[in-house]
Amino acid sequence: MIEITAPVLIALLVLAGIVMFFGAMAVRRIQLRRTLGTFDASILTPKGKWMMVIGRYGGGHIDLLRFFSVSPIPRFVVERRGLDITGWRKPDEHEVQMIPQGFVIVELVRGGQPLLLAMDYQDYTGFSSWLEAGPIAGSWQI
Repeated sequence: MIEITAPVLIALLVLAGIVMFFGAMAVRRIQLRRTLGTFDASILTPKGKWMMVIGRYGGGHIDLLRFFSVSPIPRFVVERRGLDITGWRKPDEHEVQMIPQGFVIVELVRGGQPLLLAMDYQDYTGFSSWLEAGPIAGSWQI
């Protein structure tokens, strides 16, 4: 008969926990991608690092959820009001290492502060249309 010692049992429990965590991440990502109005992106954080996120359109905002997480809570919320697109560009040689291939960098201004989002060009066209379309008539509360 095989005896399972305490270190082996602990190692198996840790391995099971890791497998469950990655499984939960996969289920979350599948659920988010199934819903209409989601897209993959990266955001330049205030610390100056690019973070992969999943964008989800809301009524007057975009929720940016961490890509590698199981949390349903958005890491960043970008309000439509006061958000302006100043342009887009291809990543420079330093940025191309940190964001997915084929993404363009969208330059935004929110309240006088610059904001950089990287996304696929097709997602950018949808994003710019969403931003330019503005809110549905009568949906703004003052």
